[in-house]
Order: sequence, then structure tokens, then C-alpha cells
Amino acid sequence: MRKSILSFVLTIAALSSLANNEPERSLQASKVVQAPKLDGVLDEAIWQTAPVAENFVVNSPNYGEASAYRTKVYVVYDNNSIYIGAYLYDDPSKVRTQLTARDKESQQDVDYFSVFFDTYNDDQNGFQFLVTSRNVQSDGRLSPNRSSQFGPPSDYSWDAVWESKVTMHEDGWVVEMKIPYFSLRFAKKEKQDWGLNFQRYVRRSNESSYWNNINPNQNGFVNQFGKLSGLENLEPPLRLSFLPYVTAGFRTTPTSKGRVNEFLRNGGMDVKYGVNESFTLDMTLIPDFGQVISDNVINNLSPFEVQFQENRPFFTEGTEIFNKAGLFYSRRVGATPSGYYNARSLGSTDSTRVVSNPGVVQLLNATKFSGRTKQKLGIGVFNAIGAAMFAEIENTNTKQTERIQTEPFTNYNLIVLDQALKGRSSITLTNANVTRNGAGRDANVTGIDLYLFDKTNQYGFQGKFDYSKIMGPNPYSGFKSVASLGKVSGKIQFNLLSNVESDRYDPNDLGFLGVANKVHTTVNISYNQLTPTDKFNSYNFRLTVRHEMLYKPFVFTNIQYNANAFWFFKNFWDVSLGATYQPLWQKSYFELRTPGRYMRQTPWGFLRLNGSTDSRKRLFARLTLGMAESVDIKNDPYIVIHPGMRYRFSDRLSLDIDWSYTDDRGQFGYAFQRETNGEPIIGRRRKTDVTTLVSGIYNFTSRMNVTLRARHYWSRVKYASFYNVSEDGWYIDRAFIPGQNQNFNVWNMDVFYTWDFNYGSRFIVGWKNWLANDFPVDGNRYKNYWGNAGRILMSPQGNEFTARMIFFIDSQKLRRKRNQS
Repeated sequence: MRKSILSFVLTIAALSSLANNEPERSLQASKVVQAPKLDGVLDEAIWQTAPVAENFVVNSPNYGEASAYRTKVYVVYDNNSIYIGAYLYDDPSKVRTQLTARDKESQQDVDYFSVFFDTYNDDQNGFQFLVTSRNVQSDGRLSPNRSSQFGPPSDYSWDAVWESKVTMHEDGWVVEMKIPYFSLRFAKKEKQDWGLNFQRYVRRSNESSYWNNINPNQNGFVNQFGKLSGLENLEPPLRLSFLPYVTAGFRTTPTSKGRVNEFLRNGGMDVKYGVNESFTLDMTLIPDFGQVISDNVINNLSPFEVQFQENRPFFTEGTEIFNKAGLFYSRRVGATPSGYYNARSLGSTDSTRVVSNPGVVQLLNATKFSGRTKQKLGIGVFNAIGAAMFAEIENTNTKQTERIQTEPFTNYNLIVLDQALKGRSSITLTNANVTRNGAGRDANVTGIDLYLFDKTNQYGFQGKFDYSKIMGPNPYSGFKSVASLGKVSGKIQFNLLSNVESDRYDPNDLGFLGVANKVHTTVNISYNQLTPTDKFNSYNFRLTVRHEMLYKPFVFTNIQYNANAFWFFKNFWDVSLGATYQPLWQKSYFELRTPGRYMRQTPWGFLRLNGSTDSRKRLFARLTLGMAESVDIKNDPYIVIHPGMRYRFSDRLSLDIDWSYTDDRGQFGYAFQRETNGEPIIGRRRKTDVTTLVSGIYNFTSRMNVTLRARHYWSRVKYASFYNVSEDGWYIDRAFIPGQNQNFNVWNMDVFYTWDFNYGSRFIVGWKNWLANDFPVDGNRYKNYWGNAGRILMSPQGNEFTARMIFFIDSQKLRRKRNQS
């Protein structure tokens, strides 16, 4: 019997690990003397004689079938650029043509065509250039360690300068693309062989097809490309461009002591210099990051820092090599000064006021140097310098001002060496260093990351070791280690991961870690049906077990079980179910904010339902429902209701409304109070969070739009009882503490008009509106969401109006114009 079971398991594993045995396709590029005219018409002789790529294979929904839509693609090149010509045969009346913003074609009602290059031919890193049927561009960097299950693993935050043209014809539509070499990186070789692939997406049938087959059961994306050969003697021109900018505006902020009005004016420049074919130097001088969307601020009662999304272009574009080791959280650079809130407190007394207190560290400059050698060694160097920041506090009685330093002069530095090995394997060395002027805290973190895959790309191993050292008045050091082994391809996949973070591990000067002093082991197994069946396009099931311990002292803290199931139906609706169960009383060593002390948290179970409708329709709806309940504490529910919908009014206008409600009716946690002897006090509270997010876009043209994003977040905390905590973590009744309830509101509205008036050049007008900090809404009077939302409209609000002009200047074009004159 055992032998039969073992034989069955081995057979299933063997079948599930079958690699993609499709032969790799290749295409010969043709070099031309005269560049084709970018007019969306493939009538020139060079297109007629160039080799053709066709016979695309469906990736989804019907994997492995020949595409229902004929596509022909040609590639030619000269000494300046590479050119793509694609004829996408179709009934033009059926082609979806919604206008979208750049990099926002996903989930929109539009057809598109993409070309992918693996210029280093390392099966790991690459570039994507995408054009929609309305000639809207998207571009992204491809990295090796992101899942490609639901499409290319592209980082669309990267923006390059390139040209495209789209025209409609009686039997389809045509895309022409001109991609200059200054927008690519490649090793210096006499003969180049690049990885190459093309993708066509037909929105009305949701068919995504590729020239070289992309198997959804095979781990990785770039490693499944075909080949582009015939690139010889590439001599790219001088890659030097400038992006000077000027910003002007006005900000008015209401405070309890009157409005603070500021005229905003700034100017600076970004410089991009191609050191050679492989390496690029990016610099920004006196950067201004004012025109970015507002953060999703929440009422954070946990002991862990909230991680915010990076929205500043310089820190999102071309940073994939810096992010590989997980030691670079770019929001540390140019963050709020460490002494900002102390200065604000000093200026809030009866006899003082804040004259100035900058909320963001002014960066003097930032530099990125990155690229790869022909030996596939990636090198990345990041450096930024933050100015010393000061606040001015005025004594309203004497009219004298005091200047207080809120942040010292700081240097941020990151060095990455990333060696691509055979197949998809790699080894990476990363060093992050932060040096502050004076006797302040300095920090250094060094990490080594190893990724290994077998020849068939079925099994993978990850090894990681980081060492952190904090220098200054109170020096200390720590480490983190990760080991992971699993099956990464096929229908059946599994993984075993062990993570150890010592109690003094601290990467947070330039990285992000919520809390250290943890040891956890995770086991997960999944079944993935990624090819269609009679009833489903795809489905998968996953089971995860997570065992948690403290590093010091080495004690058990928690165990948790998770089960998830996902179904993607033939009508392109989807449903997922999830369940989480924590069977034991958890020992929470972090909630009390007291070293060595812990509180117990009750066992609980959680059920979740997610679903969404067909995103091709004008009305697209989604819904999440969740319910949790404690095992040993009664009347302790946790409720989640999260509906949302997007409506497309026309090919130009769409609006999205997202609303979420979470209600934790029996939350136990630190009450931000201590006894006179320093003992922490916890409370049982009801925490209700409601968020309304409205976002919309109107596209005038493929290069001009207006976007709106408005968010109101309300959080109400009501305490029911308070407790002391015994040495073994149990609750001890104590007297009620009045006046601890919270009523917290956040309101932000961001409106941006963007006009890309030339390739790489942009004009932006922005309006930002927010609820002033000094005027909280009275929670005793306004006790529900709608009362708080209505009061927001009557409360003093801050406003900021800005206009920015950015010019892209290519030194080669300037030289050609000078020679012509």
C-alpha cells in the first residue's frame, strides 16, 4: 500500500514538473542605412524584406492554442535606434480603443501590443515597451523575482523616452515604434544576441498571446523569451540628456494661530548620462517632489511602523537593482525630519508659535549609477545628500526667535553587486550606509542574497544573510538570515522557509523592518490549474502553516494556519475564499512596548470572501467580505466589508469608487498609558475604520489628462475597560480611565492636469487640498462616519496650487540642429 501511494505521488510530481519543451524561436534583425518613417504605415521596402515574427501562441485564457488573431512583427535597426513594425490583423470596428493614462492600460478597455528585450541575454532582466490601440505608451523594467502568473512582471514606474505611432486600417491596426539606444542598456559586444518576445492583447476576448510561448506553469518570464540575433557593431551615440524644471505655486495652511501662507518656487535639473553602452548615471540637483499623490495615512495603534508607497519619480524609475535585497526603502531619503514633531510641540504653547518647520528634508542632490557588464555583473550605486534642517520658534511675548535643528546633514549611500549566474540563478551583495553629521547615529547594513534554480527551473533555493551595525552614542549590531527551498514550477508547488531576525537587527536607516527579534518557519503547498478546464479559465488552492518564536528569549509565540482557494470563471468573473485559524493563545511580545514583557491574545478564526465581475464591462464591481471571532472571548467579532466599482462613461472618462469598513469590536491592545511605576496599561476597545476613495480620469488625448483622487478616512476608538498585565501575560482588572477615546479624520484631494507636450517633456498643474491638523473633529458630537464626513467640509483646510514645467533636452538632437544650421 505504501509503495502504491509513493508511486502515485512520484508520478504526479513528475507530470507537474514537466518543463516548457517548446523550441525557442529566433528572429534575425535587419540593419538599415535609412531609418523608417514613423507614420504607422508599413509600406517601405525595409519592412517588406525584413524577417517576420508570426504564429503567436495563447498564454491566457486558452493556453497553448494558436492565437485567433493574426499578427506579423518586423525588427530593423540602425546606429541610433531599434525599430518595431507590427501589423495586428482584426476588424477595426471591434478593436477596443479606450484612452488611458501612461502605464495604466491594465484593466482598461483597450487592445495593446508589447515588445520585450532581454538585452543582457541573462534570462532574468529585461525591458518592456507597450503601445495601445490609441497610441498610449507604457514601459517597464522586468526583474527576475516577480511572479508572471497574471502577466509580465513589469515595474511600470520606470519611464523611458521613445516614439510610437498607431494607425487604423481596413483589416487591422499598425504599430510603429522607435526605441533609441539611450533608452536601453546592453553590453559592449561586436555581435549581440538579445532575448526577445512580443505580446498581443485583445481586450474583447481577454486573449493574451506571445510570439515565443510563455508557459504559465513555468516559473519566470524573461527566461521564456525567444532570441533576436543579427545585431552587429552597435555604436550608440552619446547618451546625454537634461531635464531642467521650474516649479511655482502657493500654499496656505490654517493653524490654531492663523493661516501660514507660503509662495513656492523651485528649480532644478535631472541629468542622465550614458557612461557607455552598459552603464548610466542619473542625477537630480535640488529636487522638488511636491507634485505626488498624498499618502494613505491611517490611525495606527499597532507597535509597527506603517510602510508607505514611493511616488517620487526619481526613486521609482530604474531602481530594481537597488530593491533586490530588500534593504532599500527610499522613503527614508527626504523623509520628515526626526525632530519635526518635537519642534511643533515646542511651538504650540501659550507663549510660542512656529515660524517655520519644514515637514520634509530638503535633498541637495541624489545620484544613481547602474548597469551590467558583458559578464552579466550588475552594478548599482545610489547616493543622496540631505541638508541640515531647522525650525524657527518665536516667543510671542519677547518676539525673539530660536533656531532648532530638526535633522542633521546626512549622506545616504547604497552599493549593489548582482551577478547573474547560469539559468535564473544569481548572487547579490548589497551595502547600505547612512552617515549623519556630528555625534548622531550612523548605520551600516551588508547583505548577501543567493538564488539557485535547477536546470529544469522546477526547484529553487533562496539564501540570505544581512548584518547591521549601528554606530554612535549607543552602538549595537544584529543579523537576519533566510533559507527557502521549494518547487517553483508545475501544477503542484511547495516551499519551506525559515527566517531568523536577531533582537538587535536594525536596517531601518535606509531599509524597512516593522520589528526584529523574530524566528518564523513557514510551510506552504499549492495546486495551480493555470490552463483552462470545462468550467474555469484557471483555479488554485493553497495551504500555509506559519510557526512563530521569539529570538530572545527563544520561546514559542504563535502558530497560524491559512487556506485559500481561487477560481477564475469562463465569463471572466472570479471568486476567492480564505480561512485563517490561530488555535492557541498568542504571546505578543511587541504590543506592550516593554522589553521582555508580553500580553496574551486570544485564539481566533477568520473567514474571507472576495469576488469581482468581468472587467471588460462598463461597470466593473468587486467585493470583499470578512468575519473573525475569538474562540475564548465572547462578543468579540471583527467585520470587514469592502465593496468597490469602476464605471467607464466613455473612451475618455472613467470613475472608480472604493469604500471599506472594518469593525473590531473586541480589540485588546496597549492603551498608550502607564502606571506611576511604569507598568503598561492595556485596554479593550472597539476600533472602527471607514475609508472612502474616489478616483477618476479624463483623457483629452493620448498625452493629456486630468486625474482626481479624493480620500476620506475616519477612525473611531472607544474603550470599554482597562487592565494591567501579569508577568505571564494575563489581564488584571483595574479602574476605568476616562477620556481615552479617539476620533481621527484624514482628508486629502489631489487633482493633476498633465500634458506631455513632447517626448520626455511635461507640463503639470496640481491642486492639493487637505484637512488641517490643528482642527480635529469633535468625536463626542459627531459619532458616526457621515457626521464626520459632513464636518470635514466645514472644517479649515489647507490648499496648495503648483505649476511645473519639465523639458527633455537630448544632446544629440541639439548637436544635429547645430550642424544643420
